[in-house]
Amino acid sequence: MSSNPSTSAAPPARKSFFGHPRMLANLFSVELWERFSFYGMQGILLYYMYYSVAEGGLGINMAVATGLVGAYGGGVYLSTILGAWVADRLLGSERVLFYSAIIIVLGHISLAVLPGAAGLAAGLILIALGSGGLKANATSLVGTLYAEKDERRDAGFSIFYMGINLGALVGPILTGLVQNAWGFHFGFGLAALGMIVGLTQYGMTRKYLPETAHQVSNPLPRNKFNKVIALTLGAIVLIVLAVALGLLTAENLAPVMATVAILASIGYFVVILTSKKVNKLERRRVYSFMPLFIASAAFWALFQQQFTVVAIYADTSLNRNLFGWEMPPSFVQSINPVFIIVFAAVFATVWTKLGDKQPSSPLKFALGLAVMGLAFLAFIPFSGGGPGSTPLLALAGILLLFTFAELFLSPIGLSVATKLAPTIFRTQMVALFFLSVSLGTTLAGWLAQFYDPATEVTYFAFSGITAIVLGIALAVASPAIKKLMGSVR
Repeated sequence: MSSNPSTSAAPPARKSFFGHPRMLANLFSVELWERFSFYGMQGILLYYMYYSVAEGGLGINMAVATGLVGAYGGGVYLSTILGAWVADRLLGSERVLFYSAIIIVLGHISLAVLPGAAGLAAGLILIALGSGGLKANATSLVGTLYAEKDERRDAGFSIFYMGINLGALVGPILTGLVQNAWGFHFGFGLAALGMIVGLTQYGMTRKYLPETAHQVSNPLPRNKFNKVIALTLGAIVLIVLAVALGLLTAENLAPVMATVAILASIGYFVVILTSKKVNKLERRRVYSFMPLFIASAAFWALFQQQFTVVAIYADTSLNRNLFGWEMPPSFVQSINPVFIIVFAAVFATVWTKLGDKQPSSPLKFALGLAVMGLAFLAFIPFSGGGPGSTPLLALAGILLLFTFAELFLSPIGLSVATKLAPTIFRTQMVALFFLSVSLGTTLAGWLAQFYDPATEVTYFAFSGITAIVLGIALAVASPAIKKLMGSVR
C-alpha cells in the first residue's frame, strides 16, 4: 500500500460510526489495540524482570527493575515529542502513526521471542519509540475527521478516549491470564497479536483518511536534512559509547532519563521566555505554567507508581484469593481504567454544571496532588500485615482515590498548556507538558527503589505528606498564579 494513499477512494457518505465519520471507528480500534498491547505488556513487565529464572523471569534486582520500568515509561513520553516533530516536519501524522504501529509490533515480538536481557532491551526500546509516535499522532488524526466548527468534535474525542480505556482495561486481564497459564513470553505474544490486529485493520483503511491527514504541516527545508541526519547519528553514537564505557547502565538509567527531561524542560522554558516574538502578556502566562509543570511532574511521580510500587504490593501484600482462585497480580492494573470509564463522565458533568464557579486550573492541580497524597496515606492502615494481608476491596478503594486525583489533574493538563502557550510556541508548550509526564514517570521508577515492605509505613507516609504539602502550597499560590494567567482559567 502506498505510504501516501489517495483520498479519492473515500467511503460513501452514508456510512458512519454512531453518527460520526466512519474512520473514527478505525482510529478508535487502532488506539484500543495499541493500549491493549501497551498496558497488557506493562501489566506483567515488572514481574518478568524481578521474578526468578525458575519462575520464568529474568531475576533482576527489584530496585533496578523498578528503575527500568520508570525509565521506559519516561522514554515513551520523551519519544512523543520526537514523534510529533517527525510528523510536523518530515512525514505527516498518518505515516508516522502507521510506521510507529509497525515498530510497536516488532517490540512486542522481541519481548515474546528473544530471550534474556537482549529481548528486554530491544522490546522496550522499540515499544517506547513506537508508542511515542503513535500517541503523538493518533489524537491529531481524529481532529482531521472534523471541520473546525463541527459540533460532533468533542463527542468524537470522547468515543476515541473510550477506546483507550477499554484497551487499558482488557489488556492486563488477558495477558495476566495467559502469563499465569503458559508463561511470560506467551503473555507478551498476546500483546503482540493485539497490536497486529490493530495495525492490520488500520493498514487496510488508512486510505480513507482525509487529505489533511497525509500532509506535512511544516516541512523541513531540504538544506536542513543533512544537519538533522548528523545530529541523529551523533546522538546514537553518544548513547552507544555511554553504554560501552559503562556510563549508562541499568542501575543509573532512571536518574539519567530524569536529568535529560529536566534539562530539556529548562531548555524549552529558556527558548520561549527569551524569544523576541513573545509579548509581555504571553511571557507572564509562561511563568504561570512553571508551578503547574512542577505539580504535574510531582503528581505523575506518584500516580505512575501503579506500575512499580503498587505492582509489587499487589504481588506481595494483596489477598488475591477469589473463591479459591488466585487472581494474577496484573489484574490490579485494570482497576483504574474501570473507574475512569465510570467517573470521567461524572467529573465532566460536574464541571459543566458549575460553569464559571468551577475551580481554576491551578486549584484543580492542587486538589489532584492532595488527593494523590491521601491515596498513599490510605496504604498505611494495611501496611506491615505480611503476604496476602490486604483485602482486594481496600486496594480498590485506594485506586479509586488514584482515579479521582487523575481526573482533577490529567484531563486539563494539555488544555491549560495550549491556553497558556504563546502563539508561536503552542506545540512547544504541549511538549513541555509531556516532559513533565516523562519526568514524573521516570521518578516513579526511581522512587520505587526506596520501597521496602519492612519500612513501607515510612515510604507511604513520606510520599503522601509530601504530595499534600505541595498541593496546599499550590492552592495558596493559586491567586498569584491566576493573576499571571490573565484571562485564562
